[in-house]
Amino acid sequence: MEIRVNQIELNGLTFQYRECGDVSAPPLVVLHALGKSSESWDQAAAALGESYRVLALDQRGHGGSARTNTYTFESMRDDLLHFADALDLGRFSLMGHSMGGTVSYLFSQTFPSRIERLIVEDTPPPFSDKPMEVPSRPSIPLPFDWQVVPSILQQLNEPDPEWWARLTDIMMPTLVIGGGASHIPQNKLQEVSELIPNCELVTIEDAGHFVHEDDLPAFLSVVKSFLSKGQAL
Repeated sequence: MEIRVNQIELNGLTFQYRECGDVSAPPLVVLHALGKSSESWDQAAAALGESYRVLALDQRGHGGSARTNTYTFESMRDDLLHFADALDLGRFSLMGHSMGGTVSYLFSQTFPSRIERLIVEDTPPPFSDKPMEVPSRPSIPLPFDWQVVPSILQQLNEPDPEWWARLTDIMMPTLVIGGGASHIPQNKLQEVSELIPNCELVTIEDAGHFVHEDDLPAFLSVVKSFLSKGQAL
């Protein structure tokens, strides 16, 4: 299926996004992990584009989107709002992985009326744990702004307790997908699923943190089943 690459101006910044599927189909916005880009969703988008208008956004500092002086989960949440408003999406389903998953939680807490169904891949909101050190910048060219790394790691090391406290505000149907072989503590995903009122937790046992890359068929089966429940209403 054809994947279209577009650019859009949002709040004075240029963002790139990839689009797949019929423009009249139900919209599904997908957000990538730290250091990745919208292209990381291409295989999943091609399959989901048969039934949905899949919109994969390059978050600020990544892929073809603007490099800025500010990289926070909140600024990425607000970018998503500008993106949805610019495309006149109204209500839409949202799927995020890793960093994109945290942005998805924050967006769904702050703008719950905009989200039809929420899917988060192998990501709890940031939680207090042993501090993560900022790694050295690789010497090779990077497809993202390295300044994203220390900025996001600072928030991971000093998480806002409201991110967990407000999980109970996420009222839309939610699916959390865990990777059974992931480095992410799966008990934290269990905690998330118990705090969000209408949440389902599915673990794909043979997958690591990048579930949609490690076991795409199983990932798509779970996602399609969850999204189809919304269409049947």
